[in-house]
Amino acid sequence: MITKVNPYGHISLTNEYFTALVQHAAEQCYGVAAMGQGASGRGVAVLEEGRRLAITLHIKVGYGLNIKSIVQSITHRVQEEVQHATGLAVQRIDVFVDDILSL
Repeated sequence: MITKVNPYGHISLTNEYFTALVQHAAEQCYGVAAMGQGASGRGVAVLEEGRRLAITLHIKVGYGLNIKSIVQSITHRVQEEVQHATGLAVQRIDVFVDDILSL
């Protein structure tokens, strides 16, 4: 659980919330065929390091697609979605390609 303090009080955000938010953002990116298993079983892990978030993603991509472009798209979209939805800064996003699937 990650707690954010603002002038109105404390806001606690659960790991399930972050997992769903990040998973949804990643799945919307072109080239992501499926989420990998990763530590959480859903392919997403979010940790708080200081006042910033460290996000780990495990994905499966489509065969023949540019992996570098897919990863850049994911990191940009996930960072934007998380910062917009929570107001928390993202320190880093680590993306692991677990498999390449033929579509």
